[in-house]
Amino acid sequence: MSNNTERKRRSTTPKGSRFSIRASAVQKKVIAQAARIKEVTMSEFVLEQSLTAAQQVIADQAQFTLPRKQWKEFCAALDAPPKPIPALRRLLTKPGLFDARR
Repeated sequence: MSNNTERKRRSTTPKGSRFSIRASAVQKKVIAQAARIKEVTMSEFVLEQSLTAAQQVIADQAQFTLPRKQWKEFCAALDAPPKPIPALRRLLTKPGLFDARR
């Protein structure tokens, strides 16, 4: 599907509500330039980027709860010394692709 077809389909999707933001002329110019590069409207660009950022913030704050027994097992696993994995040790001790060749 071409970018234009995809953009038209997205722009015809009804939105439930509206909100606006204030931006300096420089901020608006930068956002407009980025939107042009992505070949989307400024609204689409701002919505997409802010939604992605919001989802990341939420994911970073994720919490989980465990029953007391499982919590103790989880903490014990975190506190336990790491298990030796010979293949991993070899991988991490040999020079990498971008290490300087001497």
